Amino acid sequence: MASDSQTDSAPAELKREFSLWSAFAFAFAFISPIVAMYGIYGLSLSTAGPGFWWTFVIVGAGQFIVALAFSELVSRWPFEGSIYQWTKRLAGEIAGWLAGWVYMWALVIIMATVAYGGAGFLAQLVGVEAPTPVQQSIIALLILLAGTGANVLGRGLLKALMAASIIAEIVASLGLGTYLLIFHRHHGLDVILQGADVGSGWSWAYLSGPFLAALAFTSWSILGFESAGAIAEEVKEPQRNVPKAMLFSVSFIALVIAYASLAVTLAVPDFSRISSGEEADPVTYVLRSALGDAAVKPILLAFVIGFLASFLALQASASRVIWSFARDKVLPGSRILSKLSKSEAQPVSAILVTTVIGAVVYLISATDVYSVLVTFTAGGYYLAFLFPLVTGLVARLRGKWVPGPWNLGRFGTPVAMLAVLWAGFAFVNIVWPRTVSTSWYINWAFFVAMGAILAVGAVILKVRKVGRPQPEASVETTPAVTESV
Repeated sequence: MASDSQTDSAPAELKREFSLWSAFAFAFAFISPIVAMYGIYGLSLSTAGPGFWWTFVIVGAGQFIVALAFSELVSRWPFEGSIYQWTKRLAGEIAGWLAGWVYMWALVIIMATVAYGGAGFLAQLVGVEAPTPVQQSIIALLILLAGTGANVLGRGLLKALMAASIIAEIVASLGLGTYLLIFHRHHGLDVILQGADVGSGWSWAYLSGPFLAALAFTSWSILGFESAGAIAEEVKEPQRNVPKAMLFSVSFIALVIAYASLAVTLAVPDFSRISSGEEADPVTYVLRSALGDAAVKPILLAFVIGFLASFLALQASASRVIWSFARDKVLPGSRILSKLSKSEAQPVSAILVTTVIGAVVYLISATDVYSVLVTFTAGGYYLAFLFPLVTGLVARLRGKWVPGPWNLGRFGTPVAMLAVLWAGFAFVNIVWPRTVSTSWYINWAFFVAMGAILAVGAVILKVRKVGRPQPEASVETTPAVTESV
């Protein structure tokens, strides 16, 4: 384990323009209740029936425990790159590099897929009810380019867009949910105790099959609270404000999602129309039944805003991880990728790299490979989580953990243990092949994609000679940026 003898410090080159509220808004937009709920609601409902609602409660509790463990880490090391920086200081250069490499790819690919999902809603908003994969990819590419421009322009615009997203989320989640509960409730609370076949109770076969599958879908959705740590060097008083932003965002969003999903579930006019496949999109079905076709358009606009804001936060986080790697000179092209713009101190080159990768993803969006990439993001995220969680727990058990200003005291080790158990369970549940597929590489999508990405990473590790002895002073300090453009 790395020594904790040095004094933690962060470079002064980045502008600290994010307050506690801004960091919370950033993490809130990253997770996005709209993306988190509406992105998986139909899949989960068709898989496990209305009883799937409890997966939001379970995942919300599990992710809050992980956020507690991460809050202690970011208070100790409030550096850009979050998971990469924490693991590097806990377990050394190679472990940190691998954690950051997996995390970086998960961020960039999920960034592209969120834009792709938002493109579907945007297409409906402009009158294209059933966009083809090519049409959706073109719209997603336009979102990618527009979002890149917004991120390059600076933090002021980013903060404004995050605030707008929160308003849209409140309208689309809390406002709409309340309206549905008051005026269009078709079922009692007992419906969320029913399985895939509405009217039947729960059984072990249901819990170990459909419910566990729905739990995997929900585990994909409540992710991103650690994004406040990815911009830690841009937050004022990060050792105290970033932990608060993490915990506020994950707890508030879990409550919003649970509330909104309950409202939509109780407002379903006829579950048989969903289970039979007659209604492919349960959310649209509920909205049209409750509001009429004319009122769906404004709601779609709120959905688009939510997806766009989530994309912006994802791209910002991914670019900071790339920049953090480049600052340590452990990526090809580090000299260029570590540059900051003079006016806004933005990692422009790193932002552009995420744009190029996203564009490549859209080129293959109509193929089975796209499904492989989407599945990779979920498993990759939890695998990246496990790096700092496991190494952090080992440091505690060895008596080498030194807490930061924000800490859990004597509860830190039990929370760290629970976080490892939850993240490990969620990871296995997500990547476990549970479907019969004609294409083996789809059924084993995570392992295919992760194998390819780790193979590329191994080559870079060897070429860049990561892990060679470093000066002792570099253990606790983050090297300064070499130059600006």
